[in-house]
Amino acid sequence: MGAGSTHLLYRDGTSPVHRLPPEVKITAMVAFTLVVVATPRARFWAFGGYALLVAVVAVLSRVPPGWLLGRTSIEVPFVLFAFTLPFLGTGDRVDLFGLRLSEEGLYGAWNVLAKATLGVLASLLLAATTTTRDLILGLDRLRCPQVVTQIATFMLRYLPVLVGEAQRMRVARISRGDDPRFLWQVRGLAAGVGTLFLRAFERGERVYLAMRSRGYTGRMPPSRTDSAAATTAQWLAGAAVPAAALTVAAVAVALT
Repeated sequence: MGAGSTHLLYRDGTSPVHRLPPEVKITAMVAFTLVVVATPRARFWAFGGYALLVAVVAVLSRVPPGWLLGRTSIEVPFVLFAFTLPFLGTGDRVDLFGLRLSEEGLYGAWNVLAKATLGVLASLLLAATTTTRDLILGLDRLRCPQVVTQIATFMLRYLPVLVGEAQRMRVARISRGDDPRFLWQVRGLAAGVGTLFLRAFERGERVYLAMRSRGYTGRMPPSRTDSAAATTAQWLAGAAVPAAALTVAAVAVALT
């Protein structure tokens, strides 16, 4: 991928986490998230340990805390859902701040908030230290199905093209006096979306035929600039955080 090798969440840097191969970081993030999800919700101290591990990785990555916290807004729907659980939950009720709340609902809200937040933070750290191109390269090295990596590659490569096409269509529509803003004008917006879909489909057909004429067989050729695969030392370094999290989870399960 030439253009589009970086994304909005990527922070350029030379930290130890940036230098790790992408397949190591992807595996570490997934393993850490699975360990967090498997931890009993009542072991509050365990989630504190996970948060400490995330903070250590953030420091090593040189990602500012404000940057991380500012982008956790993606989990707002989960937060809103979690806040409804104490009111909608069944079972025993407890008095908290003058409200009669469900004890089971409080545990459920904590479970959603803690695990979702830690998962989002881990994903943000991965995105902040790995370019789009390296993410796809890492998935390819992890034997992710080629159809998935190819779709992701083309989507990321041509998404700016489609965004530019949509902007040109909007300017053309406004220049002709059509600027749908209200519900009764939704027909014009729907027509524009349909036209954009047809143009994207036709562009995809042309791109595919051009690639086939150049010998494309369903797999992209390796780039000369691809970094070497991860070494044993790099795998061990990447496994440090999931291993520490697994130790915390094992203790938490043993004390259940």
